[in-house]
Amino acid sequence: MTLPRGFKANAEREATRLRNELDLKPSDPLDMLRLAEHLGVKVIAGDRLIERSRFEELEALQVGVFSAATFEVRGRKVIVTSPLQSSGRLNSDIAHELSHILLNHTLSEIREVAGVPFRTCRPEEEEQATAFGGTLLLPRPLLLSAAWRNSARPELVAQRYDVSLDMARFRINTTGVQKQAQRSH
Repeated sequence: MTLPRGFKANAEREATRLRNELDLKPSDPLDMLRLAEHLGVKVIAGDRLIERSRFEELEALQVGVFSAATFEVRGRKVIVTSPLQSSGRLNSDIAHELSHILLNHTLSEIREVAGVPFRTCRPEEEEQATAFGGTLLLPRPLLLSAAWRNSARPELVAQRYDVSLDMARFRINTTGVQKQAQRSH
């Protein structure tokens, strides 16, 4: 799948707009709970709603089957997260769910896990939410600044901005900031 023409540029502009609304500098980490609050979205750890063991049972059935989901409760968006995730992965999961909300995606497909049906977005919307979520967490100006300081190694970016190593690699690779910084030195 490919993102629609102009999607990445629009995602970067929207990430900048939201960071400006939160009075963040381009290189500041984005606190996903603060962004959720700013957008009027409540985030709840799933083990506040049901026993943690239920999430462990799901994980035993299929690794990574549940990371987060968005619900509408009394007219308000609520993101429920898995209590089994690292903080870096949790930030990515919340960014992904907020991206679905910001992009006005709707649940339109039915999938089944362990005999339980649930609704999800179309594959192209999942791809968009992943790309936009990564942009919210690690916008291009932030990564370019890190590359100029020679600190855009995935491990350093993941640690500094509390994202998963996979997310740091994904954004560094898809933005091409390393090559751009090397050319400008």
